[in-house]
Amino acid sequence: MRAEGHLPDAGGATKGGSLSYSGSNGNAPHVATELSATSLRRVPGWKASLDLTCILVLLPLWLPLMILLMLVTRVASPGPIFYRQKRIGLGGRHFFIWKFRTMRLSAETRTHERYLENLMRVDCPMTKLDAYGDPRLAPFGRVLRASGLDELPQIFNVLRGEMSLVGPRPCTPNEFAHYEPWQRQRVNCLPGLTGYWQVNGKNKTTFREMIAMDLFYFKNMSIWLDLKIMLKTGTVMAGQFFESRQAPHRSRQEDGSPRSETMALQNPVESAPEI
Repeated sequence: MRAEGHLPDAGGATKGGSLSYSGSNGNAPHVATELSATSLRRVPGWKASLDLTCILVLLPLWLPLMILLMLVTRVASPGPIFYRQKRIGLGGRHFFIWKFRTMRLSAETRTHERYLENLMRVDCPMTKLDAYGDPRLAPFGRVLRASGLDELPQIFNVLRGEMSLVGPRPCTPNEFAHYEPWQRQRVNCLPGLTGYWQVNGKNKTTFREMIAMDLFYFKNMSIWLDLKIMLKTGTVMAGQFFESRQAPHRSRQEDGSPRSETMALQNPVESAPEI
């Protein structure tokens, strides 16, 4: 399994298009249970209707794709097709997300947790740990992760009302435990499959910039902003996949030799700015 990282008090220029945000360093509740009732009700009535409409309209696209990826995952690696992972949802409530399994059955997860904890402390881009290869990945797992298609089963989390198509990515309980008080404001918003952060830099941004973008979205969410983010997501996913295919080649050109996967996994602190 993998813990997905996210970041703090940040004002910074956004990375894409006409969308813009400003950082926030306001005080937030110390624990999720102290979040105000007003904040917890910040789920607009149009959210569920827009999500359901988009899911039904795009059914001929995502359902065959999901069936194909189920078959590929089953053939490529022994073990379950899906896995569940506990995440933090609206108001700090726990729920389980569904993903396509991208790791081998014997893969350990503590490496990703340590890597994410370091990204939360240092001000560097949140490049994925497996950008230059990860021996724990199952066959075809890197393609799924680079394209973001491993997240596709979370459509069912959206249908269950645990997520929205657009919103901050749900963090893990371990990540949430390391948040500063003001950073916990991001759980006032229903988590999403894609979001403002994903289409405005994502792995090229720092943890602090990510949190600032999530808070900007929470304070400015609208049906039009959701539609803009959805329309931009496909292009961004394609670009990220292309970059992930080029990264190993660039690394070899710069260093003169393939980057050591083992060192990246064993020493995530020193390798964080380079991965």
